Amino acid sequence: MYVADSRSSKAPVAPAETRPGRREAADGAGPADGPRTGDGPRAAGRRTAVRAAVPGTVVALGVVSLVTDVSSEMVSAVLPLYLLTGLGLSPLGFGLLDGIQNGFSALVRLLGGHLADRRGRDGAPRHKAVAAVGYGLSALCKPLLLLVHTVPLIGAVVAVDRTGKGLRTAPRDAMISLATEPAHRGRAFGVHRAMDTAGALLGPLTAFLVLRLAGGPMLADGGQQQGYHAVFAVSGCVAVLGVLVLLLFVPNRLAAAGTPEGAGPSSAGPSSGAAGVPDARPRLRDGLALLRVPGLRRLTVCAVLLGLTTVSDSFLYLLVQRRLGLAVEYFPLLPLGTAGAFLLLAVPLGALADRIGRRRLFLAGHGVLLLAYGLLLSPLDGPAAVVCVLLLHGSFYAATDGVLAAAAADTVPAERRGAGLALVGTGQALARFACSLAFGALWSAVGGTTALTWSALALAGCVTGAAFVLREPAAAAAPVAAPGGPAPTTDDSEVPS
Repeated sequence: MYVADSRSSKAPVAPAETRPGRREAADGAGPADGPRTGDGPRAAGRRTAVRAAVPGTVVALGVVSLVTDVSSEMVSAVLPLYLLTGLGLSPLGFGLLDGIQNGFSALVRLLGGHLADRRGRDGAPRHKAVAAVGYGLSALCKPLLLLVHTVPLIGAVVAVDRTGKGLRTAPRDAMISLATEPAHRGRAFGVHRAMDTAGALLGPLTAFLVLRLAGGPMLADGGQQQGYHAVFAVSGCVAVLGVLVLLLFVPNRLAAAGTPEGAGPSSAGPSSGAAGVPDARPRLRDGLALLRVPGLRRLTVCAVLLGLTTVSDSFLYLLVQRRLGLAVEYFPLLPLGTAGAFLLLAVPLGALADRIGRRRLFLAGHGVLLLAYGLLLSPLDGPAAVVCVLLLHGSFYAATDGVLAAAAADTVPAERRGAGLALVGTGQALARFACSLAFGALWSAVGGTTALTWSALALAGCVTGAAFVLREPAAAAAPVAAPGGPAPTTDDSEVPS
């Protein structure tokens, strides 16, 4: 039996709410367990609130993502150089390979969400099982890179790795939302994304250290590749550690914590049985049928529209280097600047989303991205401008990545949470992929500056349109309460922190 089987899958509840015998001590009106000095009870209450906002399941999943990202980013840091200089792949070929794989990963995400919602013989969803398969596929691919030495085979291995990423994303986010009280989902996703980003920061640094210790020369002719092989081997061991953490410390069963803010089972239509009991075998097309839920449909449409005007990171870094006069040798440090800002701001902005509304912060994050575009188009240059652009870019991710998942969870019934989150995430990912292709073609035709100007204007229009779409009447936005449960809130922006 796994250790995780004995762990609680729900967020802990403050003692004053669940232990009536201790209410007087919590309120300060009776004897406590020990002497009180200063504002001890108040501090204890704050610690309890923090634990309730971020349950152990979320922290465990954060550790899994951190470890897995260290493994993935180790490979990502050296794979382009390995393919281009070691195996002779052209930049155009690498770009096409990378784009196709990312688009395929987005489509697989729909399958992962659907499979995760299917219930096993015990009646429980398979979120953990599907996530474990996804993480396991990625872990298996790392040592396989030691055995393949041709571009087609390496492309196939990387494609399987991207398939694993697509399978695990929706089940993982579903587990985070189900384990967390609705009022604290923004903070919980912020904690997870911060831990995930910490792995993205540590991965390239670990790869650099392994290369130095292995002493393998990174030659253009690819004659000696022991340095690359050492990175692949260490990456595989790290990935296995992430799978073990998932199996041992993430509960197998996850029931929705608190009252879901999304539509109840009756609103899902195709995924519910005649007696109001969720169908144990939902069909794949039922995931698309979730677009009939008004809140999820509006959020998906806005995510797609905004994704179509979000310039990819690679193009933005190239613009930073060329427009702001950054020395070429500092170019590899630009992603670390974005990731550092993301890491620092993910948790506070997630908590802010719980206070002011997740949809509002999601839109505000794209407004921050628009400011970054404006700074790139301004006559400013130099190190200060570079730092400002990277700070705004990281702030954009901190205000949108986990916040979008938290907002989507508010609109989806618990029994279809994986499919609903996959639907929103896939729409956004495919839109960003299309934007990358369009922006690359536009850059080739009219130049980078003009292409960014048009993208900024389009983004401004989409932010305005999205704000109008997401501004809905309270009566229309009201989610359906689960049978026998308390009435949910009518707007996620009004959920107390």
